[in-house]
Amino acid sequence: MRIEEHPILDFKRGREIYFYYNGKKIRAYEGETIAAALHATGVKVLSKSLKLERQRGFFCGIGKCSSCLMKVDGVPNVRTCITLVKDGMVVEDNDMELPEKEYPRCKFEKMECDIAIVGGGPAGLSAAIEASQYADVLIIDENHQLGGQLIKQTHKFFGSKKQRAGTRGIEIAKILEEEARKNCRVLLNTSVIGYYDRGYHFLAAVNRVDGIIYEIKAKKIIFATGAQENMLVFEGNDLPGVYGAGGVQTLMNVYGVKPGEKGIIIGAGNVGLILAYQLLQAGMEVACIVEALPKIGGYFVHAAKVRRCGIPIYTSHSIKEAYGNGSVEGAIIAKLDENWKFIEGSEKDIKCDFICLAVGLTPAIRLIAQTGATISFINEAGGWIALHNEYMETTKEGIYVAGDLANIEEASTAMIEGRIAGLHAVHTIKQIPNFEEKIREYMEELEIFRQG
Repeated sequence: MRIEEHPILDFKRGREIYFYYNGKKIRAYEGETIAAALHATGVKVLSKSLKLERQRGFFCGIGKCSSCLMKVDGVPNVRTCITLVKDGMVVEDNDMELPEKEYPRCKFEKMECDIAIVGGGPAGLSAAIEASQYADVLIIDENHQLGGQLIKQTHKFFGSKKQRAGTRGIEIAKILEEEARKNCRVLLNTSVIGYYDRGYHFLAAVNRVDGIIYEIKAKKIIFATGAQENMLVFEGNDLPGVYGAGGVQTLMNVYGVKPGEKGIIIGAGNVGLILAYQLLQAGMEVACIVEALPKIGGYFVHAAKVRRCGIPIYTSHSIKEAYGNGSVEGAIIAKLDENWKFIEGSEKDIKCDFICLAVGLTPAIRLIAQTGATISFINEAGGWIALHNEYMETTKEGIYVAGDLANIEEASTAMIEGRIAGLHAVHTIKQIPNFEEKIREYMEELEIFRQG
């Protein structure tokens, strides 16, 4: 299941190590997650539902769903998709039982900063780069590396030269990380578990790897927690082998592991179209792309590239059923009428061993909602979001949002929003020379990009 050759990516795997899964010795490489290592050996079932014990597999790849929870070294409910594998580690199916043995007490560390940034993706890193020119900045991210969704994007970006148009997402991630680390403190493998108003902004965060609980006092906080994959309702949607599009990109482009050999993609927006081409690059077959709308939603340039590769795109179609014994073996798709109902007799049986859902994202608002900022449902923005002004500040003073958390858009807009939030947050602490000129420039750039 490992990808050995790729036209763009060079998978420099770490030292070969071994861990144990349900008593069986499994080969892995340092630097990859438990779920990726298991997937590489053909283990697709990672958990089961509580009531009916339906098998579940890898889905989001970013720790947002519960499909990959397993017991690791005696600790239950570990998110194996974002937990790195270690030599000698013992991984077992989750039995939901609390461990009996004693564990070392956590260490407590107190930290203070001018600006805390929750999330190290394109928005968070851009905010950090901007703010750290004038203030003390702390970046907190629950993953083991910075970059967010950029670390899996092999395509070249559109937009302006300032937003690095013509550069691949994986390269932008490296550039942003290098710039951010020059002046910022960084906490990785660290999940923010709560916000508290103590007359000042306070965050509680946990480093699950090193056993550290952080108590963080900040003058301002920028939340850039991104978004999570949407699910689609159809029979068999929880079968192992049904993935979110981002989960497939994580397996394939970050860890060099195939999700399968032949798949279908649900959704012909930019994500679905780009994913199709990336699957071909990695040596897999794409049977078709299925789109419920009567027309393709993604950019023409992406659609044209996919069609040149011979991949059929079925518009006004959707998935009706996924089937298989323990994992995906095929899917039934069918045509939709003008009322979004399946047309009887239009079914097509597509043989495949994985299904990618590229049906949009939902802002990850769980943390920002704790702050007391006003949350409102705006369909055009992707769902429930924190209301914010033009400077990305929410209705809670000193609390900002940026990126997909604020509005589901492109990574390029997320980077500009991060710059705006970082610049304004600093300006409310100390006066920045030429602030009005700088903020106006970013806002004009954001408007131009959105119009384009």
